[in-house]
Amino acid sequence: MTKYNLTILLFPFLLFSCSKTNISPIMNNTDLKIGFEQNNNTTATYFESIAYYKLLDKNCDNIQVNAYGMTDSGYPLHEVIITNDGVFDPELIKKNGKSILFINNGIHPGEPCGVDASMLLTRALTQGNLQHLLNKVTIALVPLYNISGSLNRGSYSRANQNGPEEYGFRGNGQNLDLNRDFVKCDSENAKTFNRLYNKWSADIFIDNHTSNGADYQYVMTLIPTQKDKMEIPLSLYMTDHLLPDLYKKMKLNNYEMTPYVYAKTTPDQGILGFLDLPRYSSGYANLHNSISFMPETHMLKSYKDRVYSTYQFMISMLEHIDENKDALLSARQKAIQLTKTKQEFDINWKLDEKKSEKFLFKGYEAKYKPSDVSGIERLYYDQSKPYKKEISILNTYVPSLSVTKPKAYIIPRAYKQIIDKMISNGVEVMRINRDEVKEVETYQIIDFKTVKSPYEGHYLHSDLEITKRIENIKYLKGDYIIYTNQQMNRYIIETLEPQAPDSWFSWNFFDAILNQKEYFSPYVFEDLAKKILETNPTLKLKLEEKKAKNPEFKNSSYQQLEFVYQNSKYFEKTYRRYPIGRLLED
Repeated sequence: MTKYNLTILLFPFLLFSCSKTNISPIMNNTDLKIGFEQNNNTTATYFESIAYYKLLDKNCDNIQVNAYGMTDSGYPLHEVIITNDGVFDPELIKKNGKSILFINNGIHPGEPCGVDASMLLTRALTQGNLQHLLNKVTIALVPLYNISGSLNRGSYSRANQNGPEEYGFRGNGQNLDLNRDFVKCDSENAKTFNRLYNKWSADIFIDNHTSNGADYQYVMTLIPTQKDKMEIPLSLYMTDHLLPDLYKKMKLNNYEMTPYVYAKTTPDQGILGFLDLPRYSSGYANLHNSISFMPETHMLKSYKDRVYSTYQFMISMLEHIDENKDALLSARQKAIQLTKTKQEFDINWKLDEKKSEKFLFKGYEAKYKPSDVSGIERLYYDQSKPYKKEISILNTYVPSLSVTKPKAYIIPRAYKQIIDKMISNGVEVMRINRDEVKEVETYQIIDFKTVKSPYEGHYLHSDLEITKRIENIKYLKGDYIIYTNQQMNRYIIETLEPQAPDSWFSWNFFDAILNQKEYFSPYVFEDLAKKILETNPTLKLKLEEKKAKNPEFKNSSYQQLEFVYQNSKYFEKTYRRYPIGRLLED
């Protein structure tokens, strides 16, 4: 890999005036260059990228670089703030009527297009010919998110990708995919990012990626937040205004886009919309009512084109905000107000396979031939046979599960790790100021499924079967109460409702309730069971009915005693009782 001396490269920058120098993104030899511009099949390391931003900060008034919080690597996560008015505080920025764009790079360090593209963009915005694009927007940017993965550089971990020569590894220091960690927060990166994102509460979020999959003619593909998961005002704005404008601008600038090619088999057979749950960056950001995007450049295109298409996508976004800032902010405020006040929340979705739309797609013919390795028929795409034809896109999701929000959720103080995540995301949390019995609705976990192999460090639960009960439960002074009349209701409900796919229950935070803590000794419980049945004829009748229907049960004295035990006041009430109460009346 070509190495470059950062000090020599950055030295000419000291002669620049941020307010006067007009620099295009592709510069001549006398200008400040990044390594990518000297060798367009290379990408900056973590240390090179941070040094570059710090030098821009040192010499320009309209950029600020901060070490915001720690990551698993032992190095800090940096925020780069880019503005044109010297205001770097998000509250003042919003008060001044500007919008906020948040850009994240290098979550998968083997997909580093955004790392280099953002360095080019920042230079053009702070000292080049794009400064006017900051008149109505301020940018908060993470130069490189997965630092430990970036430090683990090599040339072979992405076997299907065309460059760059050397790059980072997908997993972080714990071998976690950080684009599955935004809700569960197993990594220090995610904990820091949660706090940082809450600080900015951006109007639009971009997380830059590179794709895997089919071959086709486009350099850039795009995953927007799934439209049917969004609040209606934001969904309509994105689908009717923002997306058409982005596709138009990218085409005019020679980087025509396609929706992300999540193909059934091959693209001509149709592609599916991606359901970005809150574990993913875009799904997480949308819990904050941000319009969110994952640009995915095509792995087989040159690294040069992947970087410049990412650069152009971010410029197209800035141009759209510059032209439509008021409409964007209005749609978001309507969405936030709806989140605060609505009573019903969808918490899971399924693809509607009966609804599709057409898209004029530019692909390559998919063909089959004998494999040189196995001799078995294999798929390949014939680049000598390009085509342009309409394909079907299935991108309508319908709610498969909805809940009515309670007045509040009550969380025992023992679950402080959950409260810490809530606070990091701007949730307003109160404490109960005295021991008190409260009437709440509780969930009893009847059944669920669990994956056979761990997924991102967890044995993820799904397909819950629950029953509801109204119970009087004693809560202690210091327990937490979260009211559902606030901006972060979607985050609250999609993490606290156990049936949601990315709830704390799904991610194993409550597995201790799935085990009994107390049992009975059969020889001791025999006499007590007799008394229980004598005083409870209804239970005795149920016992006899079960014996009549189930021969195995009839021939097992232990099973019968267990049945009586589980239906008596001696059986522990906390077993499989979801510990978070729903307060229906305040």
